[in-house]
Amino acid sequence: MVKITNDTFLKAAKGEKTAHVPVWYMRQAGRSQPEYRKIKEKYSLFEITHQPELCAYVTRLPVEQYDVDAAVLYKDIMTPLPALGVNVEIKSGIGPVIDNPIRSIEDVGKLGELNPENDITYVLDTIKLLTKEQLSVPLIGFSGAPFTIASYMIEGGPSKNYHKTKAFMYTEPQAWFALMDKLGDMVITYVKAQINAGVSAIQIFDSWVGTLNVEDYRKYIKPIMNRIFSALREENVPLIMHGVGARHLALEWNDLPLDVVGLDWRLPIREAREMGIQKAVQGNLDPSYLLAPWEVIEDKAKQILDQGMEQPGFIFNLGHGVFPEVNPETLKKLTAFIHEYSSWK
Repeated sequence: MVKITNDTFLKAAKGEKTAHVPVWYMRQAGRSQPEYRKIKEKYSLFEITHQPELCAYVTRLPVEQYDVDAAVLYKDIMTPLPALGVNVEIKSGIGPVIDNPIRSIEDVGKLGELNPENDITYVLDTIKLLTKEQLSVPLIGFSGAPFTIASYMIEGGPSKNYHKTKAFMYTEPQAWFALMDKLGDMVITYVKAQINAGVSAIQIFDSWVGTLNVEDYRKYIKPIMNRIFSALREENVPLIMHGVGARHLALEWNDLPLDVVGLDWRLPIREAREMGIQKAVQGNLDPSYLLAPWEVIEDKAKQILDQGMEQPGFIFNLGHGVFPEVNPETLKKLTAFIHEYSSWK
């Protein structure tokens, strides 16, 4: 059994003082790494995640290469959906595509339930392999949130405007809340299984919820998010919420029974705290900066660190995920800079 020897991330998530600012990067596993691209020539994302040894390798690779303070499980937010009877395919250059989209309350009623021990054994085996044998840093598990998952299930794939999703929400409220309950149950079951298998923290991705206004969020989304986080609170692991383009929802997340509010690059950390965010915060370098000259990256990282370190409870991250064009050496250099700058500051 490998012990966690670097718990900086866990301490920061609980709002405790740390020797240096912990850092990890969303989508750090895969994407820009040449070793990963070579694997992808042979295997699809689903094929990688179904092979625990290979998936564990992809997950731990950035920890070894970048010296980050946490690993994040390599998988997709679509992973549990086939168990519900959703036909999902990850298409290159497009994303998740679903050929049996939700159109009615009858469609919602046909959805099955997730049985982790039967349906996602490969995910649990990967977690056990990593936490018992390979990692000395915390492993972060995750799930998509009901709104974001529902948007794929209703639209049939990625969307720029979520018109079908919102129309379904507004015109079929009974079906909408039935879908939220179904997906909420799935998220709770899925996340608890990850925690029981060994992950040390959980991040809930509501990637596209920023498309909603505050009033609609409170009415259509917040009740299920409150139920999810209340159920997960019992598990005693740090809980992180993250979305994109959602600065107007940050205070809504601060109300929820979670530990860390994830910020994208649109909301400066100091401003978030001044507006009333009392929980630990995570963020929030715009990933586009990673293609800029090092002097520009360093200057922006300093700004974020200076704001983040004004009080305990800060985790450095990107405002969204690493993308394929990023040079892995840039992430390695940035991690070293964050550790060094924050340890003597």
